[in-house]
Amino acid sequence: MNLTFKIQIMKMFKKNLILKAIVLFGLLITSCSNDDNSSSETAEAKFYITDAPTDNSNVSAVVVTIADLRVNNVSVENFTRTTIDLMQYQNGVKKLLGDLKLQTGTHSNIELVLDYQFDASGNAPGCYVELTNGAKDALNSTVSNISINDTFNVIPFANNNIILDFDIRKAIVSSGGDFELVTTTELQNSVRVVNEGLTGKVSGIMTDAQNTSDMIIAYAYKAGTFNAEVETQGQGSSNVMFSNAVTSSVVSNTTAQYELNFLPEGEYELHFASYSDNNGEFEFSGRLEVESNSEISFNNVQVTSNSSIIVSGAVTGTF
Repeated sequence: MNLTFKIQIMKMFKKNLILKAIVLFGLLITSCSNDDNSSSETAEAKFYITDAPTDNSNVSAVVVTIADLRVNNVSVENFTRTTIDLMQYQNGVKKLLGDLKLQTGTHSNIELVLDYQFDASGNAPGCYVELTNGAKDALNSTVSNISINDTFNVIPFANNNIILDFDIRKAIVSSGGDFELVTTTELQNSVRVVNEGLTGKVSGIMTDAQNTSDMIIAYAYKAGTFNAEVETQGQGSSNVMFSNAVTSSVVSNTTAQYELNFLPEGEYELHFASYSDNNGEFEFSGRLEVESNSEISFNNVQVTSNSSIIVSGAVTGTF
């Protein structure tokens, strides 16, 4: 083999190496591009608002004016400034606020903007508590933009109904007959956010043959988080009782039914509290001893996505 022929073979070998390198580089670029597309996948999310009940019998309406709803600093689409009575949206009833395309995955930057001065029609006040006698008590706060301390998930190829559960029991307190909003930090924690498709419901009938209470409220706690001494004493600057409950439900005086909606997947324990009516304002009078007449114990309720669990029972005494 002469020298010229060897040189030609070496050149061809180098060209093949370069060609293979180019092909390999192209495959890597394609792979990276595909990864970027999957991470930036988007899905439609619809945003709703609902409410957990108040424990004050003298209240007939809790009205708020929502000026804007922002997710990741972007206002939801198809939203119009709206004034609603939160008490009309309880027991699983929800109101559509708007929708937005979001990247799939977990989101935490959600902001609810309230207008305390004017309602959607330009009338004052924008947020207020209406009493059973028709009087209105205006609600005000130094902060109108509520940055909600919660996260929610957007799922690909799914109906993403994002629920803002505005717990007025935690957000509004009564002092000497006057109503006011809790502190800024407490207000941020009074709204929880969940994807409805990742939640379940617990309901049932709680009979009270002994007539122990003027009102009974059912509280749902994540398993192992209930501390009776702490929860029944009131917490925070606004002295909110049962503040660590995920949600709550008033047991109906007529049907004895309770309904705990939009509970994220997990294990829960249910606790029931007795209230007495003191001139139109319910006051906590003690915890109730309850006995389940279902196969499921009140201390061990397993909630899965889209589940509807029935746990009924009876009041057997008080603590």
